[in-house]
Amino acid sequence: MRFNKAFYGQRGISLSGMLIWSVILILVALLGFKVLPAYIEYSAIKKNLTAIAKEASSQDSDLNNIRLSFAKRAQIDGIKAISGQDIKINREKGRPVLSVSYSTKIPLFSSVSLLIDFEATSE
Repeated sequence: MRFNKAFYGQRGISLSGMLIWSVILILVALLGFKVLPAYIEYSAIKKNLTAIAKEASSQDSDLNNIRLSFAKRAQIDGIKAISGQDIKINREKGRPVLSVSYSTKIPLFSSVSLLIDFEATSE
């Protein structure tokens, strides 16, 4: 059986191609590791706002109790981006709607940073 090189051409990835793709994958992973904590904190804030709004609608809570409740939950969940004073409280149809907007600055390298704006609401 004779080997036909034109028919069975080389397949696979070269060393330089593998190095380039490895560098790209590592950079994407590092970016993800830096950005992921901000999104985890955002989801914790949103979860707490929703829970406090449900809790406050069953009780007739005043604004200070709502903010104090968020401050306690934020301390437990390790939320540092906002405080209870940053929360805007509106009443719609007799129930409280909590909302907050904030920005997070994530340093990437040297003097390059990523600024992400978040808006969370209890609805």
